[in-house]
Amino acid sequence: YRSDDFTVAMETVTAWAWGPLSFLTFLAFLRHHPARYVLQLIVSLGMALSPWCPHSPARAGWTHSDPRPLYFWGYFVGLNGLWVLVPGLLLLDAWHQLATAQRGHDRPRHKAH
Repeated sequence: YRSDDFTVAMETVTAWAWGPLSFLTFLAFLRHHPARYVLQLIVSLGMALSPWCPHSPARAGWTHSDPRPLYFWGYFVGLNGLWVLVPGLLLLDAWHQLATAQRGHDRPRHKAH
């Protein structure tokens, strides 16, 4: 059995960065920390992009890929699509929450007399 160096590198980032950041995001939501949506945005972006990186060469004929269409559409697109859909929805939610907060912050303040 041989491992793909790129996949090992990506999974190392997942284990050492995305895992702890995901846990930190979870704690931030439990405690209603002001940075919770920023963390959600960062983690969701990383999670939405990471499934495509090790598998994107599948169409280029790499040795660690199976060129059959069923494999590509079922495994690569179908199963990895879930790892893009869920973080994508969380990314949109974080975007909306942060934009709403910024809009509220940018409103002109009226002085009390």
